Amino acid sequence: MSGISTSSKNEVTNISAIGFWVIINDKEFFIAFSEYPMFKTMPAQDIFDFQLLSPNQLYWEKYDIDIELSALKEPESFPLVFK
Repeated sequence: MSGISTSSKNEVTNISAIGFWVIINDKEFFIAFSEYPMFKTMPAQDIFDFQLLSPNQLYWEKYDIDIELSALKEPESFPLVFK
């Protein structure tokens, strides 16, 4: 199920210079490029191409990237460390 065509409840709604917004089951989440730098250089069309694998997991198959919604709801509980 793609974020751009299968459900009006699960979609990317806006992309800006600092990140993008996604609506999942009528709740909006912001994904900041500073927190998730792998999206910063991704073509916009690929940001829109995601799946909801479970009620709590977003997945971008082409890049093998997944984000748990709980990490977006409570980012302080899920510190990111990139090396």
